[in-house]
Amino acid sequence: MSELKALMLADPALTLAVAESLTSGHLQARIGAVSGASAYFLGGVTAYTLEQKVNLLGVDRAEAERTNCVSARVAEQMARGACVLFGSRLGVATTGYAEPAPAFGAMVPHAFWAVAWRQGGDFGVLSGRAEFPGLGRVDVQKAMTEAAHAALVGFLREPAARYTT
Repeated sequence: MSELKALMLADPALTLAVAESLTSGHLQARIGAVSGASAYFLGGVTAYTLEQKVNLLGVDRAEAERTNCVSARVAEQMARGACVLFGSRLGVATTGYAEPAPAFGAMVPHAFWAVAWRQGGDFGVLSGRAEFPGLGRVDVQKAMTEAAHAALVGFLREPAARYTT
């Protein structure tokens, strides 16, 4: 059994939804590749454009426009939005630049991941940034998929993760 599956099904069992941009569905595929993932993985969405991040995930338009949808705050909003969209207890999200984007000040490919969890009537959130100097587009997507997956597993290893009621 995968570590993620074991952690998701530990008492109390949790549910998970994913919101992706940069990783283009790779994270959903990584999670769904495990036999029995349907016991905890409710689904995901790849929202590549600002409009879809706003419409599907409730991302704040002003923040998205100001940052070209690439910031820790946008990733956090995407993760919360995935929880709301799918009715899950946990959400994980990715957004970033798979290639340098000098027009937006991104000289090195980088991305943000976020994990959100329901905490009473609100959400807790944890986020981080990863840089990928020298990697090409597809390798950045793969590396960020692994970074976000590792962040989710790391969060779930903490006993405090079980208080998501």
